[in-house]
Amino acid sequence: MRYFIYLAYNGKNFCGWQSQPNGVSVQSTLEQAFSTILREPVSITGAGRTDAGVHAKLMVAHFNKEESIVDLTLLVDKLNRLLPKEIAIYKIVPVCSYAHARFDAIARTYKYYVTDKKDPFNFEGVCKLHGAYDFEAMNKAAGILFEYIDFTSFSKLHTDVKTNNCRIMQAAWTREKDVWVFTIKADRFLRNMVRAIVGTLFEVGRGKLTSDGFRQIIEAKDRSKAGTSAPAHALYLVDIEYPAGLFNV
Repeated sequence: MRYFIYLAYNGKNFCGWQSQPNGVSVQSTLEQAFSTILREPVSITGAGRTDAGVHAKLMVAHFNKEESIVDLTLLVDKLNRLLPKEIAIYKIVPVCSYAHARFDAIARTYKYYVTDKKDPFNFEGVCKLHGAYDFEAMNKAAGILFEYIDFTSFSKLHTDVKTNNCRIMQAAWTREKDVWVFTIKADRFLRNMVRAIVGTLFEVGRGKLTSDGFRQIIEAKDRSKAGTSAPAHALYLVDIEYPAGLFNV
């Protein structure tokens, strides 16, 4: 039987989602908790691999169990009691045997939060900007993303993906009180892609890069042409979408 896990995590103290030999990851922490509660080895596959320090308000992952789980609500309660405070499981649901948390996702949404106000209560989850930024110019440049599918210029080098093509469906800055939020939605994302886009848009906002220059960076297909990646602590994975048919079990 295959199950989808819906969860959230604060990435501050993790080396990222994916298990690594020299760091505590979200994936390995979950696998240890599931294996302890279910009393058998459990391998968990996530919908993506967030970098160190990146958060998820909604992550989806899957795991298999030979026998069906009778009380999923009780399992969620037991897991949340065992897991560290930085990880919370919302729900666990049965899915089709072929459902895959990563490969079956049809859209993912990230949000990046910035502010120019000093706030002692949100500095750990928002990027503090210094100086004036032109968000209208940043939005104009962000609109150019819809015209392209190859985002090699915003991808971490030497990754194991077969293509750097992505279909972006949403990309815009909006204001929420003292915080500006960049929302970006696509069918898939490359390693470090969102932070590289945001960092390059910062250059536009500071007047160091024009919209035409932003376009030229995309067309160059060269990561060295783009801006420095924005800090990880202000980036959140907020939604993952799947075809409804995966849940017809």
